[in-house]
Amino acid sequence: MSVSAILGGWASYSKLTSSNDDDWVDRLNHLYTVILLAIFAVFISGGQYVGNAIECWCPAHFTGAFIAYTKSYCWVKNTYYIPLDTPIPVAKDERSSEEITYYQWVPIILLFMAFLFKFPALVWRMFNGASGINMDKIVTLTATTQIGAQDKRDETVSHIAIYMDRWLEAHRQYRFNIMVRMRQKASRFFCFFCAKRDGTFLTGLYIFVKILFVVNVITQFFLLNAFLGGWYNLYGFEVLEGLATDHYWRDSPRFPKITLCDFEIRQLQNIQTYTVQCVLPVNLFNEKIFIFLWFWFVFVAVCTCGNFLFWIWRALFRSNRASYIKKYMKVLDQIHGEEDKKLVRRFADQYLRDDGVFILRLIARNTSDILLGDIILKLRVTPESLHAHFW
Repeated sequence: MSVSAILGGWASYSKLTSSNDDDWVDRLNHLYTVILLAIFAVFISGGQYVGNAIECWCPAHFTGAFIAYTKSYCWVKNTYYIPLDTPIPVAKDERSSEEITYYQWVPIILLFMAFLFKFPALVWRMFNGASGINMDKIVTLTATTQIGAQDKRDETVSHIAIYMDRWLEAHRQYRFNIMVRMRQKASRFFCFFCAKRDGTFLTGLYIFVKILFVVNVITQFFLLNAFLGGWYNLYGFEVLEGLATDHYWRDSPRFPKITLCDFEIRQLQNIQTYTVQCVLPVNLFNEKIFIFLWFWFVFVAVCTCGNFLFWIWRALFRSNRASYIKKYMKVLDQIHGEEDKKLVRRFADQYLRDDGVFILRLIARNTSDILLGDIILKLRVTPESLHAHFW
């Protein structure tokens, strides 16, 4: 894939969302969370929203140039927090240990986090095309067909069924040796051991992307823990405890608004040391943003981990494929006995296999069960398929 093709994928909103070939939990990660983080990054980086990033109370003899220098220096160098009722330590090391090092980099870290949330979706988008089928086009086509005329709808459903049938047949195993048999046996237990001709390429890739989403959302807590100073993992519980105890929003020492700054000025052979008190208006917003992000990440983590376990359960148990197809066959009154149930199992396990059922699941998640039932009916009677003799 060329660089221009990858960059082109970011050029349009429809390609950026990648919303037609995944589920809502994926979109919760790579779309809504990314948009949220980008908005916060733009908001924090815009000085017009918070005024000056830092204001310092300088000695009276400082001129305008001295004041500007002091503010710039303290913003770049880092400030440190000592509560107003605590004496300022004399030792330099004690002051350095209380430094606040994050506030200059908040927009950058938010954008980096947004990229990490988007990365699994980019992996999915770049590699699912190797399966030989364009899932995004299929799901988009089925979605637009729902509100069309009946004859046009039937024609589109037939085209989709024929397209899927040819894809399924083109990716069947045409030679058998010991390696192929070993891989096919492995496919009965887990799809990661398989390839396109074993009918588990898309399923395995999708589960791998799910793992990336899970790893990413959990890593975000450790990333922010390292970025903010080793206390972020339990920050939400601290906030809830404070609200429950004091019944009001108390100032957090994690995001102090009033800090101190030490700097030295050389005057001929003398070095004059100053300590000034500074205000960080930006921390008023940082505090609320990172509190919200803590609860948002917990919500996303719970949804992502639960969704991952759900897809693992689907992939590990072969009976889930037949049960899924059988549900639609019963609704369409196509099952009238044990023989039909056996045919449904053969249809799901030998013809559709994991990847075929996976595509049908994505179609159902993005369109409707009625339309999916029509597609399954068409697949069942497609003349070109090898399963035509099943019924």
